Amino acid sequence: MENTSRKQHWENIYQTKELSEVSWYQPTPITSLEFLQQLNIPTNAKIIDIGGGDSFFADHLLALGYSDISVLDISEAALEKAKKRLGNNAAKIKWIVADAAHFKPTEQYDFWHDRAAFHFLTQEEEIKNYIHTISKAVKRNGIVVIGTFSENGPKKCSGIEIKQYNETSLTNLLKDDFEKINCINVDHKTPFDTVQNFIFCSFRKR
Repeated sequence: MENTSRKQHWENIYQTKELSEVSWYQPTPITSLEFLQQLNIPTNAKIIDIGGGDSFFADHLLALGYSDISVLDISEAALEKAKKRLGNNAAKIKWIVADAAHFKPTEQYDFWHDRAAFHFLTQEEEIKNYIHTISKAVKRNGIVVIGTFSENGPKKCSGIEIKQYNETSLTNLLKDDFEKINCINVDHKTPFDTVQNFIFCSFRKR
């Protein structure tokens, strides 16, 4: 999917659907928060949530005392919804409207989090760009957590083809600059009572 049509697709989704009407809706991002705790990410860590959109991860980060949070999404409408929900707390977050495949970071991060954004990149060049960006944007000893649909998960989401991963394929993409910490498979129950299987992997920058 080309950049413009991908952006139009997601703007339309967030302009026409409520958050509880999309499959990725998750009031408490349990798996992401568990990684945060297990990896002892300090509250002064510089964190970026890729494809964070209107998710509740940023809300929970603020509640836990994290003070340097960036949220990136291709959809401006998604970020505006999140800002509205957060009210005055929205000013505590850096909001970035960008396509993850072509994001040009202006700072480095201690914790790079991506739940269900990366698997929408299906073109080889986009995937390489994304991995290259991570390698440049994550500090030495910094952490990356990526959650994608597993080989037992859906092949499409929101009407778009996705790329499935397993522990080996995800690890191989980052092996040049990152050491794998842990990978787990997680079932996500959607608002429609269906189940989507994810693989989440954490990595440390060498």
